[in-house]
Amino acid sequence: MYLSLFKRIIDLILSYLGLVLLSPIFIIVALIILINNKGNLFFLQKRPGKNEKIFSIIKFKTMNDKKDKYGKLLPDKLRLTKIGKFIRTTSLDEIPQLINVIKGDMSIVGPRPLLIEYLPLYSDFQKQRHNVKPGITGYAQVNGRNALKWKKKFELDIYYVKKISFTLDCEIVFKTIVKVFLRSDINKANATTMEVFKGNVNHE
Repeated sequence: MYLSLFKRIIDLILSYLGLVLLSPIFIIVALIILINNKGNLFFLQKRPGKNEKIFSIIKFKTMNDKKDKYGKLLPDKLRLTKIGKFIRTTSLDEIPQLINVIKGDMSIVGPRPLLIEYLPLYSDFQKQRHNVKPGITGYAQVNGRNALKWKKKFELDIYYVKKISFTLDCEIVFKTIVKVFLRSDINKANATTMEVFKGNVNHE
């Protein structure tokens, strides 16, 4: 009953409330990014959602589009701006995903949506993460986030899928708020983004 009805209702209430309460921050961050990135405000990327249905995730853009002399984008660490780094470490870049929740692509809590390129690499066990809507935050995020190895991330995702409940969602939301304020588990040492998943041979 919770998963089929009340979770969606709670998602809508929290998303609309969140956009209203965070609107001053949203506007300030948007203006800063518009100036810093010369008009490029949002980062849109295709991600797999529930039942592997593809949708466009919305985030504030934290990197510029600088390219090398061959027209290829520079490495992430060279494109991440100073303000972008601050926005990312404070998780402010995630705010626009409330729009994804309102649209029905995502939930407040669920396994984080990963890259489309990873879909053919999943085992049957790992594919279970797509049995529910992806979330802005999730069980793996409050238990290590980017500091975790892939094997552990998937185990935590599937644990959530099988144990999903109102109580567990409340626990995850509370721990997320704490981690955002502490800015913990954002990235591994010397890493700008999460390491690439290469399949089930060397992902541990």
